[in-house]
Amino acid sequence: MNTKTQYIARSADLNGVIQYPQDEHDTWCQLYTRQLDKLPGRACEEYLLGLDALSLPRSRIPQLFEIDKVLLDTTGWKTAAVPALISFGRFFELLANKSFPVATFIRNKQELDYLQEPDIFHEIFGHCPLLTNPSFAHFSHLYGQLGLAATPQERVYLARLYWFTVEFGLIQSDPETLRIYGGGILSSPGETLYVTGPTPEIKPFDLLEVLRTPYRIDIMQPVYYAIDHISVLDDITKMDIMAYVKEAIKLGLLPAKFEQKQKLSS
Repeated sequence: MNTKTQYIARSADLNGVIQYPQDEHDTWCQLYTRQLDKLPGRACEEYLLGLDALSLPRSRIPQLFEIDKVLLDTTGWKTAAVPALISFGRFFELLANKSFPVATFIRNKQELDYLQEPDIFHEIFGHCPLLTNPSFAHFSHLYGQLGLAATPQERVYLARLYWFTVEFGLIQSDPETLRIYGGGILSSPGETLYVTGPTPEIKPFDLLEVLRTPYRIDIMQPVYYAIDHISVLDDITKMDIMAYVKEAIKLGLLPAKFEQKQKLSS
């Protein structure tokens, strides 16, 4: 995992409070307000229930202890303040201990629409509401345990499972009903509209195929995978995921559905 970033996470004071300047609260308010309007009819019910439970403030960045109280009461999870980017090892360790990493910085105005590294809006607004859901929370916990014990090569394949579920997962209970549960979509106005439009390919979730599907973090996704219901995540945890990972490694990646990123010549 690339750990280079222009952002510096903010630290809590002795009372556990992070002091954000007003312009950063304003950025949160702008992000929160414009995304909230796009959720009805697009976000899954479980996410919306979690968002109600968290009761996130609109006018300021929430404190992590406010989030922790709700998560601990519902699924036994909590947040963990981290720098802008962390290693795979640290990421898996936190999830394995039911701690969700939250980078305590917020994007600047120049990157309001797109940010490659996860900021506090992405983590809190995108992911934490679903951590109140037992199926999603259990899946995230098991994923952390598997990743912690995996080899570096296995972790690369496991990353695709996280990408196409927790980050960019969809729910399609019938051909006419598509809902979002992936936090990478739910925290992005552009991707929320894009994924519910006519452009992307949406395929039924297939674990082996997911593990073999390439992706890029800097483009709209050409393909997404949909489960029938959030409880399907429980079914996935009962599968021998690492056996599928080993099979995916043996078979190799599927052809990419996007152009490879151009490397700058030296």
